[in-house]
Amino acid sequence: MANKVLFCATVDYHFKAFHLPILRWFKEKGWEVHIAASGEMDLPYVDQKFNIPIQRSPLKKKNLVAFKNLKSIINENEYRIVHCHTPMGGVLTRLAAKQARKNGTKVLYTAHGFHFCKGAPLINWLLYYQIEKILARYTDCLITINEEDYQRAITHRFKARSIEHVHGVGVDTDRYKPLSEKEKLERRLQYGYTQNDFLLFYAAEFNKNKNQQLLIKALAELKQTVPDVKLLLAGEGILQCSCKQLAIELNVQNMIEFLGYRKDIVDLLPMCDVAVASSLREGLPVNIMEAMACGLPVVATENRGHNELVNDLSNGWIVKPDDIKNLVGKIKHLTQDKHLIKTLGVNGRNKIEKGYSIKTILNENSLLYERYMKEMEGIKWKAQ
Repeated sequence: MANKVLFCATVDYHFKAFHLPILRWFKEKGWEVHIAASGEMDLPYVDQKFNIPIQRSPLKKKNLVAFKNLKSIINENEYRIVHCHTPMGGVLTRLAAKQARKNGTKVLYTAHGFHFCKGAPLINWLLYYQIEKILARYTDCLITINEEDYQRAITHRFKARSIEHVHGVGVDTDRYKPLSEKEKLERRLQYGYTQNDFLLFYAAEFNKNKNQQLLIKALAELKQTVPDVKLLLAGEGILQCSCKQLAIELNVQNMIEFLGYRKDIVDLLPMCDVAVASSLREGLPVNIMEAMACGLPVVATENRGHNELVNDLSNGWIVKPDDIKNLVGKIKHLTQDKHLIKTLGVNGRNKIEKGYSIKTILNENSLLYERYMKEMEGIKWKAQ
């Protein structure tokens, strides 16, 4: 009987965006790789893919159908390992795998940022905290991606068999890397910018959490003293139109590029000067890690994910989410000190290379998987 692993998440794009190196690692080990998620995307390194209607909202009736599908898939295939991601993917999969786990299947769950973080609304603690604490009992390995979540799971005595800290999903430092000054200018001209433009970059969905309004308001404060500053906002979302309207109201629409959904972030990032981030809640944000890998200093709002990546005057600054004056001051300071931009950028790149590269994260994950592979060597499976 072939060794099989099942990966589950709400949507299949999650695996293309974050987990292809892990899928490849399992294939190289001779394992059969299955995916269960909503969507019809073709993914490499996958032997079988199940399109199941997992919904992000826990109140959607389709989640009951998804649960039944997952339970059938897991029980029929007798997986050695089931690894689930995303909140609803984690809830449904762990419930669906209860019987399989009794038969020897190892169930892993990666929390990409608990919703009951410091400063989160009370409702998040009343709902998400209780759910995660209960489901930890059905989890062989609970994997957190930042130190705050790891410590919370430990101190609140989540009863997962094991609680681990893996440093995110990793960044491809061979793709995301700095440009020389000559390359940077050529890239800017290619995209219609000049050497004198001071480019700020933020890639994020337009929603309440990502808080792009803060950056637009900061730009209004900067326009009198730093007229060459431009804010590049990549992404789509329900608040995009209102953000465009805010830019018009503050008369900064000519200083902002609403780029929409982009597949060329790897080309855009290294030509910019500074990465900015305004979100209220983050687990361990890939957009910031990619910017750091490209040698950009970061000015970001205070939250557990940003705090773990950005250190004041080492690779950027952390500011309070409502402190526009401080945000403006830090950006203005950088416009006046190219040497500091270079220093902070180099420090950020070094931090990513040492602790957050794809190679490092793949090694952290593979050590976890190999531990469970070794444990299962003596298990007799029903189909054998």
